Amino acid sequence: MKRKHPSSKAVVFNRFCRKGYAVFASLHREVRIGVLTVGMLASVILPKVQASQATTAPTLEDEAEEQELQEVAVAGTMTPLSQLQSARIVGVITRQQIESSAAQSINDLLKLAVGVDVRQRGGFGIQSDISIDGGTFDQITLLLNGVCLSSPHTGHLAADFPVSLSDIERIEVLEGAASRVYGASAFGGAINIVTKEGEATLDKEKILSAELGGHGGSYATFGADARVALRQRQSSPAAKGWAGSLSAAYQRSDGATANSRFSRGNAYLRGLYDADDFRIDWQAGYSQKSYGANTFYSAAYPNQYERNRRFFVSAGAETKGPVRVRPEVFWNRLYDNFELIHDTPTGENFHRTDVHGARITASLAWAAGRTAIGAEVREEEILSTSLGLPYADATAAVPFPRVWPHQDGGLRYSRSDSRTNLSINAEHTLLLPHFTASVGLLANKNTRFDSHLRFYPGIDLAYTPDEHWRIFASYNKGFRLPTFTDLYYKSPTHEGNQGMKAEESHSFQLGASLKMQISQARVALLAKGFYHRGNDLIDWVMYTADDVFHSANFDMDNFGAQAQATVQMAGCELQAGYTFIHQDRRDDAVIFKSNYAMEYLRHKVVATLSHPIVSRLSAAWSFRWQDRTGSYLLYENAQSTGRLVDYSPYATLDLKLRWTAPHYELWAEATNLTDHRYYDLGNIPQPGIVVLGGIRIRL
Repeated sequence: MKRKHPSSKAVVFNRFCRKGYAVFASLHREVRIGVLTVGMLASVILPKVQASQATTAPTLEDEAEEQELQEVAVAGTMTPLSQLQSARIVGVITRQQIESSAAQSINDLLKLAVGVDVRQRGGFGIQSDISIDGGTFDQITLLLNGVCLSSPHTGHLAADFPVSLSDIERIEVLEGAASRVYGASAFGGAINIVTKEGEATLDKEKILSAELGGHGGSYATFGADARVALRQRQSSPAAKGWAGSLSAAYQRSDGATANSRFSRGNAYLRGLYDADDFRIDWQAGYSQKSYGANTFYSAAYPNQYERNRRFFVSAGAETKGPVRVRPEVFWNRLYDNFELIHDTPTGENFHRTDVHGARITASLAWAAGRTAIGAEVREEEILSTSLGLPYADATAAVPFPRVWPHQDGGLRYSRSDSRTNLSINAEHTLLLPHFTASVGLLANKNTRFDSHLRFYPGIDLAYTPDEHWRIFASYNKGFRLPTFTDLYYKSPTHEGNQGMKAEESHSFQLGASLKMQISQARVALLAKGFYHRGNDLIDWVMYTADDVFHSANFDMDNFGAQAQATVQMAGCELQAGYTFIHQDRRDDAVIFKSNYAMEYLRHKVVATLSHPIVSRLSAAWSFRWQDRTGSYLLYENAQSTGRLVDYSPYATLDLKLRWTAPHYELWAEATNLTDHRYYDLGNIPQPGIVVLGGIRIRL
């Protein structure tokens, strides 16, 4: 007999039960949890947690069987917790916010995160360094669906993601040390990119769907992308099955500044199989990028050039129920070719970095909360013409590989190094109606540095006295291993140090959030303070005006405050945020010039406004003002003047217009509308106004 389903009218609740299994499943309706929260980003507001299409239809065998609520899990803990359960505030950039922003890359999106610093050497997110809360680009972990992409070669290349914006479901930003969960490199925080699992369009009933896009504009910029998704036909709302997607993208430009011409492309495969008792997921990606690396390592060589290729594969499985076990394997290979002077062998380097390993996590949901244990082995290896130890036997029967894939004859790698990282971590999360506590510990050993186990504890607390207030506090100890560049890099302008120590920090956070309804407006506020006590921090510094840059350890503290506000009313959304950071060095070494760690954003202000105009036409404005502490060594005609110039504060204003229809979208955007010339890094003026337009078709 054909079953008649009840009405799809939504039932709205103002509280969330904070349990892993929800009684809402018995209602057989769409369930919306009407709680407004604010995240760690000034440019976004955390979305309402929805359990729409939660596969709640009863089976014929047991109409009263309760289905697990499909919560949206976010980064920050070993066990999956929703935003409302997590004891740490995690910022989320949603799919809708990605589409409405005037951004051409993930790096461009992160500029609007109030606690994130994105330093560029050119436009379009090609040459970007990403850091959090006054740290450096090497002090964060970058994840793709929870799998680490960070490179032991250098953090300069870590943000070469093998996905395009059309692949992304959301981006999660976790501020503060997270080593007890993510291990090495999660010194100052983590950024997790979550891709779409199946559908290419919003119509989840489609078996086959596709999405096509194209754009062009200033500086002979052109780009195109395509995405196709296939899913098993669902015989009922509760049916399981498989889904997958394949995407590809390409972009090229003459560049908006001197020596910034580029071309880049990527391809990405994502798949999953969902059964009653287990789930299997896999992903594979490829990216390539060639670009003019304007003064990448020194303004004395303005005609530098870079080529990168990345291959990435991971696969995992997970059981379901109160006890969950998840094994996972991963492999990440990065090729890099750097030319100090383009089209010449002078100062040219070749590198191949491999990261592969496996991890397993087991978790238990029980009356006292959720308990998890995990273990990971991670092997990191580099083959290089300049980084690592000399190859012992160049005449061996099996010589090192050629320096570039499919190269005929020619140069081979001559140096290498490797290290194995072993880690075991454990965590328990206590979930009560008004209180959440997560306590964890990581035990880590790395074969490159010493034979001792090092321990990194952490505790996160959150108290919710009522539906309006949330108070949180956390302490976490973080660490970061020196990269192979920190240890070995040597050039006419840089000198590495094989005696570098691992960085460590003690990270404290304290804050509160408030949400309320004022007349027809929904308001969310967040305020927090942080203190990071750093030991043996790594930076590249000059001791005198005519010195080269040396990699060195030093002790320094970062502390600051952050405030954010979001107002939603009548289809409009206004968001604003401010961060203040101050540093205090605890050593007495005299330094003439810091290249990274001591050049931080002392002040940053971000404001965004999105609103409808008429019919299907809408607008999104983005304003950013920032003031960087530090200075750069002024070069004239590729020669150092020996004079330091302080960074000046600057502001940018961006606008994006969108005409949105059910199956297509037209858009136009302009970044830096005021055509202001400014510096993120010394001697490299950033682009003026850039205008682009495009179309997106959904089939």
